[in-house]
Amino acid sequence: MKIGKYELKVIETGVFGLDGGAMFGIIPKPLWSKSNPADEQNRVSLNARNLLLVSDSRKILIDTGIGSDWDEKFIRNYRLDQSEKTMSDSFNKHSIKTDEITDVLLTHLHFDHTGGSTYLKDGKWIPTFPNAKYYVQKKHFEWALNPTDRDRGSFIQNRFLPLHNEGLLNFIDGEIQFDDEIEFITINGHTSFQQMIKVHDSSNTVLYCGDLFPFTSHIPIPYVMGYDLQPIVTVQEKKKILPLAIEQNWKLFFEHDPEVVMATVAESQGKFSIEQIFTEMI
Repeated sequence: MKIGKYELKVIETGVFGLDGGAMFGIIPKPLWSKSNPADEQNRVSLNARNLLLVSDSRKILIDTGIGSDWDEKFIRNYRLDQSEKTMSDSFNKHSIKTDEITDVLLTHLHFDHTGGSTYLKDGKWIPTFPNAKYYVQKKHFEWALNPTDRDRGSFIQNRFLPLHNEGLLNFIDGEIQFDDEIEFITINGHTSFQQMIKVHDSSNTVLYCGDLFPFTSHIPIPYVMGYDLQPIVTVQEKKKILPLAIEQNWKLFFEHDPEVVMATVAESQGKFSIEQIFTEMI
């Protein structure tokens, strides 16, 4: 798929599991398990899927996935499986090298979105993309340094602090036009100052949703994660974004859906649902 000067490519970094109740909040298990079956420990499967934008002059990666160099406890607890999907394999598939990445746009700093930003070498955490500028909302970075007890476990500082220490992390203050085809849209329901990435031209729009819509099954308004710090704000944000997506025929890019890469949405009698799905980049 091409939007403006950018060719869009999918980067898969692994599969992991999170508690289904936490992923769907107040929604009863008999409802969410129809679309997202749980294992014996009540974990549902999530992809760690990212988006690569390639032009003649830039290679821009949106989020860095689950990453590597996790200890055995993490791998066991989160049922991390990288036997078939890794960032390295995806990069090789597209004939891209890590030192060719010019920009990394981070939606937020939870470990499953920025885990691949660094790697462990000789006991030191090293930026994975040494020639890239990394971008994150300034207020979100400040939050990540001093989170609440409720969300502290989502921020693994060795996955993003080395970027700051090496002078690679650039701060964004609010919603901006990053370039002709790329906009940052801030949202606050899931975590403070997450940024979604809108990629568009006169013909096509793809919205990289981050954790506003982790799965296609989160499209209905009440389906809000228990992880969200401000679930009512998430509801309000969904009510704002979904009508725009329908009106302007956006394709929503799903970072965590086990099968669906992108989808369009529809509305009937005030209820939103998936319309057309894409299981690969078109």
